[in-house]
Amino acid sequence: MNLQIRQEGDFQYIDEGEGEVLLLLHGLFGALSNWNGVVDHFSKNYRVVIPLMPIYEMALHKAGVPGLTSFVEDFVKLKKLKDLTVLGNSLGGHVGLAYTLKNADMVQRLVLTGSSGLFEDSMGGSFPKRGNYQYVQERVGYTFYDPKTATKELVDEVFSITNSNAKCLRIIAIAKSAQRHNMAKDITNIKVPTLLIWGLNDTITPPLVGHEFNRLIENSELYFIDKCGHAPMMEHPEKFNSILEKYLVNTPITATAT
Repeated sequence: MNLQIRQEGDFQYIDEGEGEVLLLLHGLFGALSNWNGVVDHFSKNYRVVIPLMPIYEMALHKAGVPGLTSFVEDFVKLKKLKDLTVLGNSLGGHVGLAYTLKNADMVQRLVLTGSSGLFEDSMGGSFPKRGNYQYVQERVGYTFYDPKTATKELVDEVFSITNSNAKCLRIIAIAKSAQRHNMAKDITNIKVPTLLIWGLNDTITPPLVGHEFNRLIENSELYFIDKCGHAPMMEHPEKFNSILEKYLVNTPITATAT
């Protein structure tokens, strides 16, 4: 489906469907289009909301997990959202964890897929290499079990980002913040029902990370998708949606009073 990007104040976002709110948070090199399959499937019965995180525009001194968490808090307040199911991929999962810990009364369910927060083999080190299209293509392909999932459009988008000094500075700052912001001691405090959907072939947050989240989060369920890398909702949208849908049905929320 064609996602309509809405604008309100400083916020750009997707808002499709009606019903319980699914708040989707994308990753560092993520985009709204990463969630196409989820929006298409769930907007029939849920209200699917995706804020475009200001990863490449935010003030450098705020570029990190705490700054992005504050951004989500401001967005939720502006849109008067409540009784949230927060769903995050990669860095978005990390921000979702931080948001849930700070705003437990706002979150009814948490869904993590390939989440950072414990360990990730990021595109860091020498990345991003400016001006080297083949290198960027290889690194984007590394995100998936099947490199063909990395479309030319996606590679072009990342290549464009890596050729901007301002954007690179923010990417590096946020990646370093995520690595410093290890949540192993904190996430034992998460009590909301949590669904973990992991790619069995994820090389960035390997299966061991999924198992560790499952161990540390008391009320969590872990599912693996075979022949799948770091972004299950992109690589195997039907399997991802099936697992998520069953979980949402089997884990009903208790709506709070207005």
